[in-house]
Amino acid sequence: MANALPVPHLARTEAEPLLATVGNTPLLRLERIPLEFPGIEILAKAEYFNPGGSVKDRAALNMVLDGERSGKLNHNRTILDSTSGNTGIAYAMIGANRGYKVKLVLPGNASEERKRILKAYGAEAIFSDPAEGSDGAILMCREIYRSDPDRYFYPDQYNNPANWKAHFDGTGAEIIKQTNGTITHFVSAMGTSGTFTGTTKRLRRDLPGVKCYSVQPSSGFHGLEGLKHMPTAIRPGFYDETMADGNLWIETEDAYRMVRRLGKEEGLLVGISSGCNVHAATLLARDIAARGETATIVTVLCDSAEKYLSEHFWDEA
Repeated sequence: MANALPVPHLARTEAEPLLATVGNTPLLRLERIPLEFPGIEILAKAEYFNPGGSVKDRAALNMVLDGERSGKLNHNRTILDSTSGNTGIAYAMIGANRGYKVKLVLPGNASEERKRILKAYGAEAIFSDPAEGSDGAILMCREIYRSDPDRYFYPDQYNNPANWKAHFDGTGAEIIKQTNGTITHFVSAMGTSGTFTGTTKRLRRDLPGVKCYSVQPSSGFHGLEGLKHMPTAIRPGFYDETMADGNLWIETEDAYRMVRRLGKEEGLLVGISSGCNVHAATLLARDIAARGETATIVTVLCDSAEKYLSEHFWDEA
């Protein structure tokens, strides 16, 4: 009888759980767009490297873990929240991974790609009036929660401090390390304001000389999906307008134009809020360069273009 083949030795691998890959995203140097601003470096955190494809993975994971630690979240409850898309996708991805049901309220005009991704993860989606934007989704979500609070875990991303703390512990600390502390300016658009708030708090603690600029759409009627015009919107509970050294007001078409430029000039296919952030960074760079100063500006590429490829602005010149 032939000898049995030896059982191969199973060496220990370096594989890790899916959710352990959230964070520690690359910091990219823009090569061509900053050329018109001598002495200015523009760096961008590529948040689409997160497993759910956006910066919102950080906050969603921290809120879910906080819910588990507090006992408010268990497998008898459904994760419920309002979203413009990316946080919902993050909840759906995390819920599928950890075995939770997920129910989301989002504006009816969310991109078709977002809707399909949520379905692929098995999340239930309810759509609010698109004319009411993210505020309409917030109000509908609150009504659903009040109707049966024992059924749901409602993280409430707009008012949950675990949102901004994810960026205090993660994004801000990573930026400091990746720039070796040379960052001079931070620029970030606001939806929940979690990225701006948490990162700014960390920078103010560790590098108090850094200037932090918030970014908002120029009016309440805009096409910058996921972003808030704070003067006319329901304000997040942790939003503090005095925190920013200044605010940069952005037109929708300028953000669209920058999205196209990033693709053609930098090889970066990113989403609308990313275009908004980089355009804001160039406005700041122009002002600094005009004074003959140097700077290292860091901003955020919130997600990739894959959720927006059906949008009309790609067809424009």
